[in-house]
Amino acid sequence: MAKQVPNIYIVGPQCTGKTTLVNAVEKDPRLQNETNTTLPQPRIIKEVARCVLQKYHFTAADIRDDPERCLGLQELILCAQHESETSALREAPWLVSDRSGVDPIVYALMHVGAWAAGKMLESDAWKSLRGRMATSLVILCEPSADWLLDDGVRLMPLDMEEWTETFRTFRALLEREGVEYHVVPSVMSGLEERVNFVLSRWKVLGQSDLEDETAGCLYTL
Repeated sequence: MAKQVPNIYIVGPQCTGKTTLVNAVEKDPRLQNETNTTLPQPRIIKEVARCVLQKYHFTAADIRDDPERCLGLQELILCAQHESETSALREAPWLVSDRSGVDPIVYALMHVGAWAAGKMLESDAWKSLRGRMATSLVILCEPSADWLLDDGVRLMPLDMEEWTETFRTFRALLEREGVEYHVVPSVMSGLEERVNFVLSRWKVLGQSDLEDETAGCLYTL
């Protein structure tokens, strides 16, 4: 039986071009059936945090100003990510996700404390998400001033130091949890170059996962 096509997760600090990159990857011809008739189309998971903020009437200010509400928000986002992935994989064999279960845990760690992140790391939702991420392509976006834009919804970094610290926290948490990742460096500002960075590594991972399969494997990446 053929193995799973690798999922793709685009993660990292706020305002690092994640959504722009996910949208570009989704539209790339290399993922379209006209160029690869054996590859099923992925489900695209859009940023679930926005939906949670709106549904439960949170604001970005709650993250900094109220630790209890911040933790409640991050736990809801973690559960929503788990539900979104579970639903997506009922409809398609693989997915591309704008953010991941790591993201809310990072913000809980930074704005509530290590105990809060530890609580989330022990949850069934995270354990399920972590297992999936460990066999997927995880792309971590490094902060770049080219992507800094306040849309009035997301939490904005106070300064470059906090922005960089968030990036370091992502790296540390991914490494602690044994999730391999690839960094899109800040100097790589061109969108086409970023897409090529993602899809070249996705192809290598897919070939590695499938190399032990017998002839006639289901998917060609």
